[in-house]
Formats: sequence, structure tokens, C-alpha cells
Amino acid sequence: MLSPVVTVSIFQKQPDPQTFAAGKVIFEEGQPGDNMYGILEGEVDILVNGKVVETIETGEVFGIGVLVGVKNRTYTAIAKVDSKLAFVAEKGFLFAVQETPMFALKVMKSYSERLNRLQHMV
Repeated sequence: MLSPVVTVSIFQKQPDPQTFAAGKVIFEEGQPGDNMYGILEGEVDILVNGKVVETIETGEVFGIGVLVGVKNRTYTAIAKVDSKLAFVAEKGFLFAVQETPMFALKVMKSYSERLNRLQHMV
């Protein structure tokens, strides 16, 4: 298992982390996007068709699809508790992948596991 510390350290270096109050929508299913997110503190619910399918915690990443070819968001993300998130746009993502292979592995693992879970729920 890859350490969430690798992922969090990449996101801790990002300027201007955002705080989302519990219940605040981070992004909605179907919206275009250009950032992926890392949870520095807190928990985020992942919803498909209005139903919570997963809760992710500090150290996890989400919203990756729009940086690897998916046109629009495939789920809704809502802060479950007050949460502090950092975000990375495509340029930062590509730099992190190139400079930190463990980051790339963590992101691919997270993305493929989430995609697999979501496909089995449909």
C-alpha cells in the first residue's frame, strides 16, 4: 500500500488551500473541471445520482479524471465535515507525476479503485 504521506506532501506545497464547510459542494456531477483535489484535513463524500457511494479522508485525492481525459465530473463531491483541500491543475499534476513517481502510482491506484467501485454500483 502506498503511503498517503506521499500524496499529502505534494498537496501541502500548493498555494492557497481552500476551506469547505460541512455540507458545501466542491463540484457536481456533469460539471467541467480542471483541478484535482487532495484532502489536507477533513472528509469528503462522493455521490453518484445523489447517493453517497464513498467517504474519503485526509491524504486521499479526488477529481483526477478531468486531468486524464474525462470530459466532465463523473460524481459530486461534498465536504462531509469542515475540510481543508488543496488543488492541482494540469500543469502541476504533470510536474508532480514526472518528479515523484510514487505520487503517480498513488493517483493511478486511487483513480482505478474509485472507477472500479463506481462501475460496480451502476
